[in-house]
Amino acid sequence: MAITDFERYPLTFGPSPIHELPRLSEHLGGAKIWAKREDVNSGLAFGGNKTRKLEYIVPDAIAQGADTLVSIGGYQSNHTRQVAAVAAKLGMKARLVQENWVDWADPLSDRVGNILLSRIMGAEVTLDNAGFDIGIRSSWEQAIAEVEEAGGKPYAIPAGASEHHLGGLGFANWAYEVEQQEKDLGVFFDTIIVCTVTGSTHAGMIAGFAGQDKPRRVIGIDASATIEKTRAQVARIARHTAELIGLGRELRDDEITVLEGWAGDYYGIPVESTMEAIRLSGSLEAMIIDLVYEGKSMAGLIDLVKSKDIPETSNVLYAHLGGQLALNAYSGLFR
Repeated sequence: MAITDFERYPLTFGPSPIHELPRLSEHLGGAKIWAKREDVNSGLAFGGNKTRKLEYIVPDAIAQGADTLVSIGGYQSNHTRQVAAVAAKLGMKARLVQENWVDWADPLSDRVGNILLSRIMGAEVTLDNAGFDIGIRSSWEQAIAEVEEAGGKPYAIPAGASEHHLGGLGFANWAYEVEQQEKDLGVFFDTIIVCTVTGSTHAGMIAGFAGQDKPRRVIGIDASATIEKTRAQVARIARHTAELIGLGRELRDDEITVLEGWAGDYYGIPVESTMEAIRLSGSLEAMIIDLVYEGKSMAGLIDLVKSKDIPETSNVLYAHLGGQLALNAYSGLFR
């Protein structure tokens, strides 16, 4: 099969825009940096990278006759907000489990930002005190069972849509989208920088770009602070997705790169490099990034460009996955 053989339910505006970041590039004194903006990819509740994944998952939910999308994330999950948005768009219910994944003492973290939007969109939100883990969660499985017991028809979407068997397709297609945009722009992006936690955004890109056979590095910057789990999950999802889209060969180990060093000690807790990255991208380009994901991947990009690990001759494409709404739960940092 090819990516075009999979049914896709359009939830985005079309290809997400790519634009150059000249002031950031000049400040860092190395490679040219561009951004591809998943944060403005949809009209559904601010969009984001999960909306793109859900385009390939929705047809399966409809085919199964589901009436309730059941998913899980942290209190400030971008993913659950996007599931709530898609459920509203489809006329389905959303049942969301929000676990306490981030040990951050903000009294409004379960009331502002992403979770606020999910409630506005009519989702049923259940708070759970369990901590962070990228694996399958018992609280989510319980929510699925409760929907069934109440006579509903649940459709299960794991955290980040990553462990879903179609979870990598959205960003495999992103890779083909980039290839077309390169032709339109007359530029080749030899380096892609993306944040990786539950893994299917990065993994999908790896599978999609692997079929293009070009000298391109797809670098995942870990923000999970559970690096070995994330590396293993990215590799597994990338290989599964490559098989789904008919790559016709095994992915090589050197195609799967997850770098550590910018996550800090805990998921969702900013460190000094996170804050510096947020301030730089905001003050130089008015591009707002968050503390959980993009602040950490941008910190990685900054260091890799400054150190010339990414050569001065490179064109770097930074994948902006969205997530700015979570800034509301960290307001004390910006007084």
